[in-house]
Amino acid sequence: MLAPTHLIVIRHGETAWNRERRLQGQLDVPLNAHGEAQAAALGLALQSEPLDAIYSSDLSRALQTARALAAGRPFAVQTEPGLRERHYGEFQGLTQAEVSERYPEAFAAWQARVPYHAPKGGERLVDFHARVVDITLTLARRHPGGRIALVAHGGVLDCLYRAAQGMSLDAPRKHELRNAGINRLHSDGHRLTVTQWGDVAHLDARGLDEVDQRRVP
Repeated sequence: MLAPTHLIVIRHGETAWNRERRLQGQLDVPLNAHGEAQAAALGLALQSEPLDAIYSSDLSRALQTARALAAGRPFAVQTEPGLRERHYGEFQGLTQAEVSERYPEAFAAWQARVPYHAPKGGERLVDFHARVVDITLTLARRHPGGRIALVAHGGVLDCLYRAAQGMSLDAPRKHELRNAGINRLHSDGHRLTVTQWGDVAHLDARGLDEVDQRRVP
C-alpha cells in the first residue's frame, strides 16, 4: 500500500466572467485584477508550506494562479490538461440567463445535474467526473508520501469533493467552491479523503491589503 499523498486543491482566482456568471468551460479567460490579488494572497499564505510539485490546468486562469503559488520555489508549474474545467459545448461564453433562454431543455438537464447529459458539443458530467478523478489519483500515485498542489477549476473541485465524500453526481451541491480557497485531501492512490475544505482566511481584507503593501517598491 502506498504512503498517503497530501493534496492541496485550489480553484483559480476570480475572472471577469466569474463576476458576470458567464460560463467559461474550456475557453481561455485570464484572471481579473481581483483574481491576481487573490492568487498573490494564496502564494503568501502557502509560501512556507513544503511542496513536491505543483500541477495546473493549462488554461490561463489556473496557470496564473499556480505560478503565484510557485513563486520562489525551486521548480516550475507542470501543466496537466486533465485538470481542465468541464467542456460546456454550446453553453460556453454565455451567461446562465442566456443559456436558460436559448436552450431551456438542456439548461434544465444541466441544473438537475443529469449525469449522462451533455450540452451540444460538450462533455457529459459522468465523463468529466471520471477524467478528473482519474488524473488526480494518477498524480497522487506519482508522489507517495509527498505533498502536491493541484490548481484547477470549480467543476474539478466539485468532482473531487463528491468522490471523497461518496456523493452522487446528481446530489444538490451544498459545499463551497471559492476562488483561490485552500482545500486539502489525502489519497492512498485509490481513494480520496477530505481533511479540510474552503479555507479562505487568507482572502479577507487584511490578507489582500498585505498583498498590496508588498507590491509597493
